[in-house]
Amino acid sequence: MAKLYIVPTPIGNLDDITLRAIKTLSDVDLVLAEDTRTSGLLLKHLGIEKRLWSHHKFNEHKTVEAISERIAAGENVALVSDAGTPGISDPGFLLVRTCVEAGIEVETLPGATAFVPALVQSGFPCDRFCFEGFLPQKKGRKTRLEQLRDERRTIIFYESPHRVVKTLEQFVEVFGGERQVSVSRELTKKFEETVRGTLNDVAAHFKVKEPKGEFVIVVSGKDMKRGLAAGLETENE
Repeated sequence: MAKLYIVPTPIGNLDDITLRAIKTLSDVDLVLAEDTRTSGLLLKHLGIEKRLWSHHKFNEHKTVEAISERIAAGENVALVSDAGTPGISDPGFLLVRTCVEAGIEVETLPGATAFVPALVQSGFPCDRFCFEGFLPQKKGRKTRLEQLRDERRTIIFYESPHRVVKTLEQFVEVFGGERQVSVSRELTKKFEETVRGTLNDVAAHFKVKEPKGEFVIVVSGKDMKRGLAAGLETENE
């Protein structure tokens, strides 16, 4: 019986592709890509020639039924995003739900996602955490932050470079300037960097140093006792 395969792709370093992901992409009949140009370059790097269909947040509502019908008719289909695991702040949820409701088997491969290395290297507790992804840009943003004010678990956010400073300043207003934070950017890439310290210190750091790349912001839970309060710590890989 044909399946939908959810295939994670590297978030930066192409060496992070798994052998199982390569085999799956080689074997399926069709690859659904968030951006066919980006995924086309990856497949070319891997030496894989495969049909690519565009599947992104602007067309997924219109295409999920047709795709599930193709799988039901016998085509094995792989879904990839530009980087990381589909469905994690990327398209994927709607297609998975449609296939599950249609009785189509969904097989998800383990692999890269940006928040896991950022969380682990933050030094904050990893046994329980709250993944928020991208906050609403406007409506509901402040309300959501206020709901998280007393969260005791480690909290993880994604953010784009041009909003990092504003976001950290909002965190200072809501969580307090002495709350601990770990900010990672360009994970797995040449200029990977993690900056740790208080929200006040890290916000000040990125006001001076222009934010570049994709960011994962990891905020400590309320009342977490930690030893980084002495000052800003920067780690370059």
